[in-house]
Amino acid sequence: MPEGRIERTLARLREAGSLGLIGWQTVGYPEKGAAQRLVPALLEGGFDLIELGVPFSDPQADGATVQRASHVALRNGTTPADCLQTVRDLRNEGVSAPLIFLSYYNPIMAMGLERFAGTAAEAGLDGLIVPDLPPEEADELLAALDPCGIDPIFLVAPTSTDDRLAAVAARARGFIYCVSLAGVTGARQHLSAGLPAYLERVRRVSDLPLTVGFGVSRPEHVASLRGHADAAVVASAILDLMERTPAQRHGAALKEFAISLRDAAGPQPA
Repeated sequence: MPEGRIERTLARLREAGSLGLIGWQTVGYPEKGAAQRLVPALLEGGFDLIELGVPFSDPQADGATVQRASHVALRNGTTPADCLQTVRDLRNEGVSAPLIFLSYYNPIMAMGLERFAGTAAEAGLDGLIVPDLPPEEADELLAALDPCGIDPIFLVAPTSTDDRLAAVAARARGFIYCVSLAGVTGARQHLSAGLPAYLERVRRVSDLPLTVGFGVSRPEHVASLRGHADAAVVASAILDLMERTPAQRHGAALKEFAISLRDAAGPQPA
C-alpha cells in the first residue's frame, strides 16, 4: 500500500534531520469552533501533524488535564459528528497537514465501523488512535479503515511484551505511538532516561516512524528526542497553556509555544 500523508510528512522531516511535532486540540474545548481557529495557529508556529481529541465520558488513558478539557467539550454538546465536521472545516480552510483522531472505541462502534471510516475519509482524516482497543482485537476496525486509507495507529509502552510489540507491528500504519512511561497523559518535569533503549526495542520489530508522547511538554524534552524518535506528541502542555491564558490570546500563545518547540526540534523542510 502506498505511503499516506502521515508517513510522507515524517519522512520529509527525517530527511531534514528534524523531529516531527504533533500538536493537540480537544474538539469543542473551550467552546465549539475553537479547533478550527487554533489548529492553524499551531501549524503556523511549527507543528507538523495534529491530533484531534474526540471527547468521551470515560477517557481512561488520559490524565487530569485532558479529562477536564473533554468534560468541558461534552458539556458544550460536542459530538463525534462535530469532530468530523471539524476535520472537514479545516480541510476546506486549506489545512494540508496530517489530521489524526484520538477516540475511544465506544463512539466509533456507536456510529458503525464502516460508516465511521467512510465519513472520516470523506472529511479528510488521515489516522486514528483508539487507546482502549487492543491490537489483537482490532482486526474488524482495520478491515473498515483499510479501504478508506486511514492509518490505524497503536500505542506501546515500556512495559509492552515482545508479543505485544509484534502484534502492533503487524497491524500499524502511519507511525507507532510510544508512550513514554507507565501511566496516563500529562505534562512532566523529565522524560525517562530509559527512552532510547525502549525505542530501540520497538525499532527492532517495525520500520514505521516512532513518536513519543505522554509527558512531552518542554523544548528540552523535544531536543532530547532528536536522533532517537521521529516525532513528539505535545498535548497536555497545550491544554495547560490554554487554561492559564485568556481566550482572546489562545491563538497567539499557542503559536509562540509552537515556535519554542520548533527551535528545539530542528527546521521544517521547505
